[in-house]
Amino acid sequence: MDPARFVNVGPTEWRVEPFGAMRVPAVVYADRPLLEAMDDKVFEQVTNVAMLPGIVEASFAMPDAHWGYGFPIGGVAAFDAEEGGVVSAGGVGFDISCGVRLLTTGMKIAGIEPIKDHLGDVLYRSIPAGVGSTSHIRLSDAEMDAMLAGGARWAVGQGYGLAADLERIEEHGCVEGAEPDAVSAHAKARQRDEMGTLGSGNHYLEVQEVAEIYDTDAAAALGLARGDAVISIHCGSRGLGHQIGAEYLREMAVTAPDHGIVLPDLELACAPLASPLGRRYLGAMRAASNCALANREILTHFVRQTFATVLPEARIGLVFDVSHNICKEETHAVAGRRRRLFVHRKGATRAFGPGHPDLPAALKAVGQPVFIGGSMGTGSHVMVGAAGGHAFASACHGAGRSMSRHQALKHWHGRKLIDDLAGRGIVIRSPSPRGVAEEAPGAYKDVHAVVDVADRAGLARKVARLAPRVCVKG
Repeated sequence: MDPARFVNVGPTEWRVEPFGAMRVPAVVYADRPLLEAMDDKVFEQVTNVAMLPGIVEASFAMPDAHWGYGFPIGGVAAFDAEEGGVVSAGGVGFDISCGVRLLTTGMKIAGIEPIKDHLGDVLYRSIPAGVGSTSHIRLSDAEMDAMLAGGARWAVGQGYGLAADLERIEEHGCVEGAEPDAVSAHAKARQRDEMGTLGSGNHYLEVQEVAEIYDTDAAAALGLARGDAVISIHCGSRGLGHQIGAEYLREMAVTAPDHGIVLPDLELACAPLASPLGRRYLGAMRAASNCALANREILTHFVRQTFATVLPEARIGLVFDVSHNICKEETHAVAGRRRRLFVHRKGATRAFGPGHPDLPAALKAVGQPVFIGGSMGTGSHVMVGAAGGHAFASACHGAGRSMSRHQALKHWHGRKLIDDLAGRGIVIRSPSPRGVAEEAPGAYKDVHAVVDVADRAGLARKVARLAPRVCVKG
């Protein structure tokens, strides 16, 4: 992407002043190399978002931004319902409430290293992964609605998890305002057998080593020390979330003219927040978010069961669980005034800073944990929200793709990649060598560069780097 199309505000901030139908500026957080490496569609999409009704302050893109559906992946935008603001299904994404949770094991990686191949085999058998994966859990109609209303709280109540986990999950494990009746029978049918599954694509369960500590105090507050073995789980709302996204996008596209909304791109289909359709979508989206929270809680239960048989000395605790495809109703200061806004984060993570009232007491001093996922052979990172709350207290969520899955398949073969990673001491277990090739580390941007920019831009603060050791890949 050509930096000349932007005004360079600083080393990590690039701005586009409103032109055409833009209502607010567009802002991209990146250094020059990252900006130049972004595809031109990022410019088009971040400026298109700035044209939507009721948008507040600016349309933002994170350092990992790349071409998405409607919004760029890494896009953030907030809307005011009292000023005609909208909710956009494309601004949330198809995998609603996809997110990452980080678990501690109470062990050092040295205690896992001798049996990591065996551990990989057992985790692979215990964690359903891949396209169309299902678990032994089958939900009745009543159970489905209870899950959609209760999220991780429902899962814990069913014996899938610990009550203590709920304090370390956004919204304490249950998003209020979910409306199971706003979710179609088809979406529910797709999810009936998929609770407790990873799915495919870039989803994974990874055993990692805390390889480096950047902030000793923050790491200690999160229960992390160098050499620790931790576990990351990255997945979302599976078929249910995708179906909700597809259905509501179609309905929003058809009805947008009825609300006087001129769409710069049909993929930005939206509805006024105050409209029946807008409220119905929010209810369905919140139900899908609860599905994702319940799904990750069930997967954590499966992990605890697995470790109890292989490494009974392990004690699996939850650091935090945060979503990165979501629209949340939050209060933010804009131009010195507190406003209730609907913040869309598409491939972006909430990153509340120290002292925020919505944080658990144990985390108030350091800020909300933010997890930046790598891809099998690359490191992941732990960050915490920074004071100042740029981009409505948001941060990036991963490295961001540098090439499409189709392009990746031209460069890598799954079986060879698995063997190469094994040679580096990284155990990969996956039902799909093709899927491994699509998610090759080289298909992504340099995650370390992305994290450094996020830190320098004040989006979040670096705490620790995690190195992969065992990965179950969807």
